[in-house]
Amino acid sequence: MTSTGRETQLRIPEGVLLGHALAARLADSLGLRVFFIKGPASVMQGLRQAKISADVDVFVDPFRLNELLAGLHERGWRDRPVDPDTKTFPKHSVTVHHPEWPCCIDVHFRFPGMEEPAGSCFEVLWVHTVHMELAGQGLRVPSKALGILFLALHALRSPELPACRQELEYLAGLIRLESRAVELLELATATGSLAAVRPFLKDLLPETIGPEWPQPSQEWVNRLAAREPGSARLIAIVQAPWRDKPRMVWRALFPRAEILLSGNIYADMSFSGRLNQHRARWARFFRAVPSLVRDLRHLQ
Repeated sequence: MTSTGRETQLRIPEGVLLGHALAARLADSLGLRVFFIKGPASVMQGLRQAKISADVDVFVDPFRLNELLAGLHERGWRDRPVDPDTKTFPKHSVTVHHPEWPCCIDVHFRFPGMEEPAGSCFEVLWVHTVHMELAGQGLRVPSKALGILFLALHALRSPELPACRQELEYLAGLIRLESRAVELLELATATGSLAAVRPFLKDLLPETIGPEWPQPSQEWVNRLAAREPGSARLIAIVQAPWRDKPRMVWRALFPRAEILLSGNIYADMSFSGRLNQHRARWARFFRAVPSLVRDLRHLQ
């Protein structure tokens, strides 16, 4: 089947296809190295079951992130509002949107679970990319083994969700079928993701291979523990030095406008609109209190 045939069969939204083409052409014009992760490419490679992509995920050389963002800004794309607290929520991507475009573009410069420095990690990733034809555009995408690593790390962030468990089971079956466990081990080691991928990979390796598993970073531990609304912020407050706690509590109680807009850029920011959003935040928080206590206990 041709690339166009696969795209038609997968029913990829036109906005997503055009988003890939736009990002690829812009990167080419600027001389930037980019490749595309997850999304339709992973379905076309047989790494996940068919699903409709809602946005475009592009991974750029971290040292040239600002150049790609500037090029997008010049074409009318704008950064989505995000929580300014980068300690509680370490950033790994920048999401941009366009008022006349039906999808967003997530520009990645690092990936959660990969603990190698962003620059050297990208060099490893780039070596393991391949060419693919999508939307009439030649794109770079991860090799099958690297694509599996990306999808596994993404699913391992929320292993309690049925969709993530199903994806991990699907990937495990593919690894066994294609004997890719050792290749995945080598990639995980080179990208510093061995600790994060351990729950998935350890039972897939041959018995004769017993790697020395490193301890996961605090960032990864916190990501796994923060499963409920407010978990990440509460964990950060508990772990913060005492001198920082009052400011963090204040920000949690009275969030900035960017936080309210981060979930919905079209949110009502009038006085009454903000009140309604605060009520909804507190309602979600109180419903999640039992789970929040459980999450904190898991960190002890």
